[in-house]
Amino acid sequence: MASEESKTPSTTADGEQSKTVAQSAADTASAVKDNVFSMFGGGGAKAAKTDDNANEENDRSGSSKAQKDKAAAAEGGDDDEKADEEEADVHFEPVVHLTEKVETKTNEELEEQMFKMRAKLFKFDRDSREWKERGTGDVRLLKHRENGKTRLVMRRDKTLKVCANHYIVPDMKLSPNVGSDRSWVWNAAADVSEGEPEASTLAIRFANSENANLFKEAFIKAQQENEALFSGAKEEAAKTE
Repeated sequence: MASEESKTPSTTADGEQSKTVAQSAADTASAVKDNVFSMFGGGGAKAAKTDDNANEENDRSGSSKAQKDKAAAAEGGDDDEKADEEEADVHFEPVVHLTEKVETKTNEELEEQMFKMRAKLFKFDRDSREWKERGTGDVRLLKHRENGKTRLVMRRDKTLKVCANHYIVPDMKLSPNVGSDRSWVWNAAADVSEGEPEASTLAIRFANSENANLFKEAFIKAQQENEALFSGAKEEAAKTE
């Protein structure tokens, strides 16, 4: 019996020692398991997930703040635009009213157009002994409504500057230009296209012979009508003297 009692403490001690060794082995295995799991992303994944959630919340809060800032800036921009529009609403009275029409007299208001044809006019220069172009435009025969006298007037294209202006008097004679059936030459004792009466030798050229002949017919008709008028004026002047 003494021997049995002596064996019991030894057995108990062995059991406690075995339990301690087993507990240590279990703790060691658990630590190894955690280390292996962490090595392959187990524990890190959980931490990363936590960090992602935190970043997502920060992004949401940041986006909300950015949207608020953007809306505030837009409202401020609208206010600036309205202010600019209000400041730009300025009215100035015009100094000169362009709607006012200025009447220009051409001394043709009391005349009736008897003939019109496009042509080119030349003038003989006595100093250089050559023909010089005066301009291209419409040559017209204008008859005065009151005194009945007819004059020849020609203006240049675009500028409308007068390049021929004289009465068709009885002593004028149209002569065909040498080598041309569409051109005429005559002497004007008092051409006033430059302002002062001047004796000029003029030549006119048309697009074709038909137009040239139409001009000759109108010229001679006006010359005949003016002959009676100028003759009557001379007789009246003689009686007065």
